[in-house]
Amino acid sequence: MTLSAKSLRWSRGGNLVVDDVTIEPVQGETIGLLGPNGSGKSSLLRVLAGIDHPDGGTVALDGRDIGSLGRRALARRVAMVGQHAHTEVDIRVRDVVRLGRIPHADVFGRDDGGADAIDRALAVTGMAEFADRLWRSMSGGERQRAQIARALAQEPEELLLDEPTNHLDIQHQLDILERIVSLPVTSYVALHDLNLAAMFCDRVVVLSKGRIVAHGTPTEALTAELIEQVYGVRATITDDAGTSVIRYHRLCTSVARP
Repeated sequence: MTLSAKSLRWSRGGNLVVDDVTIEPVQGETIGLLGPNGSGKSSLLRVLAGIDHPDGGTVALDGRDIGSLGRRALARRVAMVGQHAHTEVDIRVRDVVRLGRIPHADVFGRDDGGADAIDRALAVTGMAEFADRLWRSMSGGERQRAQIARALAQEPEELLLDEPTNHLDIQHQLDILERIVSLPVTSYVALHDLNLAAMFCDRVVVLSKGRIVAHGTPTEALTAELIEQVYGVRATITDDAGTSVIRYHRLCTSVARP
């Protein structure tokens, strides 16, 4: 058992953003959350993380409603990396990653094994050589990797990532996702790149206006018809050793000349 959602509904400003979403992953799966901007991916992740509370339905951890768990207990199991991380304090990378250990410290701030967990998280994300770098001196991609290291330092069993490949070059996109899928955790990963989802996700959930419109393996769910319906883009899908490769077609539009 792991982190699951049943009939989730959540509204913001009177608008229904997450609409009757049910997801029941197998422990250790990587679930890709796909859909255009405004489809509800980020909102769903926030509800799954317990940051926002659903208007209806339940989020359960090992079959238990997360609303019945304390924040500390939930943080020991579930870690989230959002799209943006800002701080006015120019702290070192190691100190950013150390924040992930807060749920494990006792009332005196002691955390047996915390230093080892931080070192492992830095190594897994390829950030060990940046451990003493100051936050403001780093690029957006390096900051993103530091935030992922912070989440891994929590030693979660469930990992929620909102566009983790933002700001990363191609090499680091592939590297980070390869490392994530190799972890013994259940991962929910919001992605825009359908080819990355096809390469790395065990299953995908495609959202449109807050509702699930497709759910299954990438090969099952990511059809040309679905892509045109949801994204408004024509595509051709080919098979490369069992992985779908998606090629988009340019839109032919006439441009008025002066």
